[in-house]
Amino acid sequence: MSPQPKTSREMLIVTGMSGAGRSTVGNALEDLGWYVVDNLPPQMLKPLVDLAGHTGEAIPRVAAMVDVRGGKLFADVLDALEILRRKTHVRVLFLDAADATLVRRFEQVRRPHPLQGDGTLLDGITAERARIAELRELSDFVIDTTDLNIHQLAMRVQEMFADEGTVATRLTVMSFGFKYGLPPDADLVADCRFLPNPFWVPELSGRTGLEPEVRDYVFAQEGAEEFLHAYLQMLEPVLTGYRRENKRHATIALGCTGGRHRSVAIAEELGRRLGALPGLNVSVKHRDLGRE
Repeated sequence: MSPQPKTSREMLIVTGMSGAGRSTVGNALEDLGWYVVDNLPPQMLKPLVDLAGHTGEAIPRVAAMVDVRGGKLFADVLDALEILRRKTHVRVLFLDAADATLVRRFEQVRRPHPLQGDGTLLDGITAERARIAELRELSDFVIDTTDLNIHQLAMRVQEMFADEGTVATRLTVMSFGFKYGLPPDADLVADCRFLPNPFWVPELSGRTGLEPEVRDYVFAQEGAEEFLHAYLQMLEPVLTGYRRENKRHATIALGCTGGRHRSVAIAEELGRRLGALPGLNVSVKHRDLGRE
């Protein structure tokens, strides 16, 4: 079934076989701005919707992860769903996978199946299939994750539940000073120390790369514009690969000696040019700008 048009307030129930990827789906929904509640007893679905209704637009979309870990409470899920559908717009996403795949995933994490008891993993999987078979039939969407890795599953969720324009790679462009150490969270690091240092120009020494005089000086130097142009070209396949691999957050660090002049000016301009590209949400930070 194709996704229905999105409303300003939605509720999505995520359920299905244990080991089929609920955690991955929950993380992907959170990245899209959904408010995700894990392991929610079905009896709490309506109170959760009522609570969300009192928050205005703070949490307009709610996803509840409901599964057999609820034990006896899970037995009421069909009744709860029927009541809920009379009161609000709710959809159900069911995650499934082949038995052999589920067995392999449980063995990899060395965890028992929640319905396994004194039996085998396959006993637990068989019991779960029987318990949730009717819920599968009532689901709006079914995703078979047998042949999907976590990145492919997250991409599938984004394709199904993202509002147009919301799926973007979040880039942080950061300036820093090498003398204070490399940023430990940087994915890419570039060195701006090949440019002449404005620190040695008396009228620029006390200024920063945020000021026009320093910026103009930096970009008047041989190699500055060429570096920026070439670096943007280098980033194109990298960012494309990030999107393909579902890497939605990345930090690009640009360093100079003290993190006050060259790296600041270059970072500001790089951030501006990256921000003009589609599919990117760019912020610029200057880690060491306030240091003496």
